Amino acid sequence: MTSTPFPFTAVVGQDDLRLALLLNAVSPAVGGVLVRGEKGTAKSTAVRALSALLPAVAVVPGCRFSCSPGAPDPGCPDGPHEPGTATERPSRMVELPVGASEDRLVGALDIERALAEGVKAFEPGLLADAHRGILYVDEVNLLHDHLVDLLLDAAAMGASYVEREGVSVRHASKFLLVGTMNPEEGELRPQLLDRFGLTVEVSASREPDQRVEVVRRRLAHDDDPAGFAARWADEEAAVRARIVAARELLPSVTLGDAALRQIAATCAAFEVDGMRADIVMARTATALAAWAGRTDVLAEDVRQAALLALPHRRRRNPFDAPGLDEDKLDETLEEFGDQGEDDPDPDPDPDPGPDGPGGGGGRPPEEGPQGGADDTAVPPEAGTGDEPGPAPAGGGAGERSAVRAAEPFRTKVLSVPGLGEGAAGRRSRARTEHGRTTGARRPRGALTKLHLAATVQAAAPHQRERGRAGRGLVVRRDDLRQATREGREGNLVLFVVDASGSMAARQRMSAVKGAVLSLLLDAYQRRDKVGLVTFRGSAADVALPPTSSVDAAAARLESLPTGGRTPLAAGLLKAHEVLRVERLRDPARRALVVVVTDGRATGGVEPVALAERAARLFAAEGTASVVVDCESGPIRLGLAGRLAGELGGTAVTLDELRADSIAGLVKDVRDTGTRRAA
Repeated sequence: MTSTPFPFTAVVGQDDLRLALLLNAVSPAVGGVLVRGEKGTAKSTAVRALSALLPAVAVVPGCRFSCSPGAPDPGCPDGPHEPGTATERPSRMVELPVGASEDRLVGALDIERALAEGVKAFEPGLLADAHRGILYVDEVNLLHDHLVDLLLDAAAMGASYVEREGVSVRHASKFLLVGTMNPEEGELRPQLLDRFGLTVEVSASREPDQRVEVVRRRLAHDDDPAGFAARWADEEAAVRARIVAARELLPSVTLGDAALRQIAATCAAFEVDGMRADIVMARTATALAAWAGRTDVLAEDVRQAALLALPHRRRRNPFDAPGLDEDKLDETLEEFGDQGEDDPDPDPDPDPGPDGPGGGGGRPPEEGPQGGADDTAVPPEAGTGDEPGPAPAGGGAGERSAVRAAEPFRTKVLSVPGLGEGAAGRRSRARTEHGRTTGARRPRGALTKLHLAATVQAAAPHQRERGRAGRGLVVRRDDLRQATREGREGNLVLFVVDASGSMAARQRMSAVKGAVLSLLLDAYQRRDKVGLVTFRGSAADVALPPTSSVDAAAARLESLPTGGRTPLAAGLLKAHEVLRVERLRDPARRALVVVVTDGRATGGVEPVALAERAARLFAAEGTASVVVDCESGPIRLGLAGRLAGELGGTAVTLDELRADSIAGLVKDVRDTGTRRAA
């Protein structure tokens, strides 16, 4: 690893990414950038390179909280500051690790000194370091919920508060929030998603020449970082100067009524929630004009601002793909456009020519050397039930095209019995750092949550021998007690879905997919990991290994074809193997297996007996399970209920899975788990 970052201007392609970052450098009020895309697309490289382009920051000498000399924070813990003193330091980019503790983010307060001496001894955290700079979160979608809550509070109030048992410290914390994420690893909470002003989708180029240039520059930088940076020094200096010029021009940019009407009409046309989108679009369009060296906002600025500010605000659930209908956008802009004084050039030259580093029209050019089918039409079905003869899992006789899932519905939570210690979430009971206090213990390592009553009780018997003379309590390190708390954890919800011929009736499979989709939506809201195993024909497949991306699971489910025999035992054994591997990777995360089937088992020798033996493996290990009974018709064999008994779980019908029909389900799952434990 090198201490010389890759130059920002040497990044090949990724025009939208570079533009979004530069607009935030010009106007931090835009609100930050969320960069979504596959791994290996220069997301982190571009973000880390941005800090080198930002102007230096004037600060009060010795202030750990980066107070501005012209307007120091009156509540600064290092204050009050004497007027007139100032120094400059480079702009900071502070990186927040996904696994950071709460104290690392907001800072640590010495509770022992606060109780014994009344002294607010405070060690600043990353929110203090990032004040007036960039706070960068790589893999922001994997950030724990309690850290997300703290980020939301700081972003909304421009300040960070640290409170421990009535002792409070506050300091200013205004930062440019930049996050990167791979959507395959899970989506972002809507509250945090909306806090990002702009979003950019990035992907690797499919052009061979551009890919060659990427590799050439990467290798050159790795071989000689300092020399490579020196070759790009002039381009870096030019962009840095342009940022400074755009910042100076920004207050003079006029956002006319015509542009404002287009912004409001666009946000209304795309039905975005709230007014934040309108404000972000206005600030982005203004920054685009300043970046292009203009003092008036044109229709092209409004269009570009919409493409950057609206896609992530249009999602109604995690299964909606982000994006914007550009034809609809153009129609809206044309309908509400005013070709008067605010937009004298309705058809700007698509090739405006060089305009300094970054070109005209707001989009930076490349610097330096360069070198599905319509699923609404489904063919007629042939045959019913399990087709005779072997059929491979991936196709063969009797296979039918995928059908659409029915409309998802709201379900109640299915929880794992007992008390876990897994990652924070919203499904099952667990010992966590956040939640209701249930007791106290001696701290292991740094004290994070003081149990005041237990601490006082531990210190009280020793006051005479410690020579207590005044009113204050003499507290020693051994007296401190950590509060133990109970909250909720996220689980691994592993779906085992029967895709055989017996499930293939169109209306029935549509309802089954709708039920699984509903449970996936519930898993997203409860911060679970999900996995998907399917079985049909002669084998089972891991359609999706355990992941935090429920929309990836939904996509696999939507394209799932059906047909062939019902290898129920193979599906259960495949699920058992997935759980075994996942326990090695994440032993603290407990699993809930959801088997979606009518309970039939066909193919091979004694298929029913094999399935029952496979089910007993889950019961022996105490794995929580639910069987969603998909059997339909006036005559029912009750095979799914029998399977649930072998699993040591419970069975529910598709109708009972709905929120208004599932009142006793959680109790049944817990009671079953209690009986197994006994």
